[in-house]
Amino acid sequence: MKKILLAIVFAYCTLAAQDSIRVNFKGASPSINDFAWALLSSTNNEEDCTDEAMNALKQAWIQHRKGKALSNGETLSIDSKNGFVIYENTQDNHQLRIEMCYWNETDKKHKLFAYNITSFVNGKYEPGQFDGITFYRYNNASKKMALTQDIGFERQYDTGGAWVSYTLPRSSKDITETTWLEKETKQKTLKWNGRQFK
Repeated sequence: MKKILLAIVFAYCTLAAQDSIRVNFKGASPSINDFAWALLSSTNNEEDCTDEAMNALKQAWIQHRKGKALSNGETLSIDSKNGFVIYENTQDNHQLRIEMCYWNETDKKHKLFAYNITSFVNGKYEPGQFDGITFYRYNNASKKMALTQDIGFERQYDTGGAWVSYTLPRSSKDITETTWLEKETKQKTLKWNGRQFK
């Protein structure tokens, strides 16, 4: 319950800070780099409810843009071809993973952008206070994206006995939902239909 409440508070703070985010880009349409930087550059630690995880990615992205090496234990991979970003920060037995990707919608007027934060201890999912998956819908005409709940499934993080995490697709279209039981994991595929996931 605490996890869900914190996710709601974070989403509210982000929404309250801005109704929409402008995505600046060159060329015919934005890339994953453009979506990621639009989100990261829209946050200000002193004014917004920015969490530590996103701030870590923002600092790594700035280092990457300057052509500088990342801190020890950090990796940042930007797959522009497949529209996917993954940032990992590993310290001792703790790992923070942030993924970002986007989907072209079938109406050709919108794109759906997602970022997903997951935390692991000794390879097992142990969510931090800002873990979870968040979606923005981008409007081609306005060149802005805004938080959306219209994704086709209800996000869950705690089933009352097991944590639930999500994995964004690196090259396919579908999201994987994993339920972390005490001795095993169960996975479900959330299939992209051009507008939502089913």
